[in-house]
Amino acid sequence: MLGFVMLVFAFAGLVKGVIGLGLPAVAMGLLSIVLSPFQAASLLIIPSLATNLWQLFSEGGWWILLRRFWTLLLGVVIGSTWSIFPTLADSHAHSALLLGMMLLLYGIYGLCSQRLPNLQAHEKYLSPIVGYLGGALTVATGVILMPVVPYLQSLQLQRNDLVQTLGLTFTCANLCLAVFLQQQLGETHHIDYLLSCLVLVPALVGMWGGKLIRQRLDEQKFRRIFFIGLIFLGGYMSLNT
Repeated sequence: MLGFVMLVFAFAGLVKGVIGLGLPAVAMGLLSIVLSPFQAASLLIIPSLATNLWQLFSEGGWWILLRRFWTLLLGVVIGSTWSIFPTLADSHAHSALLLGMMLLLYGIYGLCSQRLPNLQAHEKYLSPIVGYLGGALTVATGVILMPVVPYLQSLQLQRNDLVQTLGLTFTCANLCLAVFLQQQLGETHHIDYLLSCLVLVPALVGMWGGKLIRQRLDEQKFRRIFFIGLIFLGGYMSLNT
C-alpha cells in the first residue's frame, strides 16, 4: 500500500511539473480508489501546502493579490466552515461521488474551454460567492477546483498573477481543510502527518521530472491526455460509488 501511495504522489507531482496544476486532483482521484476520501485528503495536507506555498512565493507582490482577492479567501473560509454539501465527516460515499463528479466536470472544462468570458466587471460580487462554493466543495471532496479555477482564469489575469492567485487560494483552502479534518475527524480518525510529510518527497521528485519532460514534450498534447484521464477517472468514481 505504501508503495502505491508513493507512486501516486510521484505521478501527481509529475503532472503538476508538466502543466502547473493537477497534484491534488490526480492524488485524490487515484488514492480514493483504495482509501477513504478522508484518508486520501489527510495525506494531501503537507504536499499540497508545500507546493502551493512555493507557487505563491515564487514571485514578489503576493500581498497586492491578497488585497484584491481577500473576499474570495473569506468565502473559502466561510464555505469550509458552513458547507451546503455533505462533508468528508458525513458520508464517504457522498464525498467520493462529489469528487468523481468534480473531476469529470473539470476534465470536460479543460478539454472544451478555449476562451472564457471576461468577468472582471462582476469580480466584486462573484469573488465571495465563488470562494464560498470552493470552500464548501473542499471540505466535501478534499480538493478545490470548481468553480475557483475557471473563475480566476476568466478574470484575464497575467500568467504570473494567475499562478500566484491560484497558489494563494489553494493555500487558504489547504489550511481550512487541515483545520476541518482535525476538528471534525481528528478524535475518531488518525491523521498521519508523518506519512503526509514523507509523500512530499516523491511529489517534489515528480515535479522536478515533470519540468524536465515539459522542455521536450508538447504541453498542449499532455494537457489533453491529462484531462481525458480525469474524465475517465471521474466517470469511474461516479458510477462505482
